[in-house]
Amino acid sequence: MGETILVVDDDAMNLKLTQMMLKKKDYQVKTANSGQAALALLQEEAVDLIFLDVEMPGMDGIETLDAIRAQANLKSLPILFLSASEDMEQEVEEGKYAVQGFVKKPVIPPNLYESVATLFA
Repeated sequence: MGETILVVDDDAMNLKLTQMMLKKKDYQVKTANSGQAALALLQEEAVDLIFLDVEMPGMDGIETLDAIRAQANLKSLPILFLSASEDMEQEVEEGKYAVQGFVKKPVIPPNLYESVATLFA
């Protein structure tokens, strides 16, 4: 393995739990607690996948997604939304956003691992 995954979530507990689950599967994990922090990290470090919380104060996940996709070198970077919203899940399935999938909150290990395995297969 060894892929690097960025987890972006404003909730410290969600951030820590997701990080722990991914590290358990030997992924390198970077974290950011805001869209702005994620964008700054992406200027400095390369990642293979982003888990992006949709509902965050300030710059939300959709605004962060737009800012990431606006950068030529990040246009094809796999991104999965994290959200408890049933509506957001439906919108992702309908292809409304330039993301590769959706993981429902609260995050449970089998769903998280399956979504990663699908992208890194």
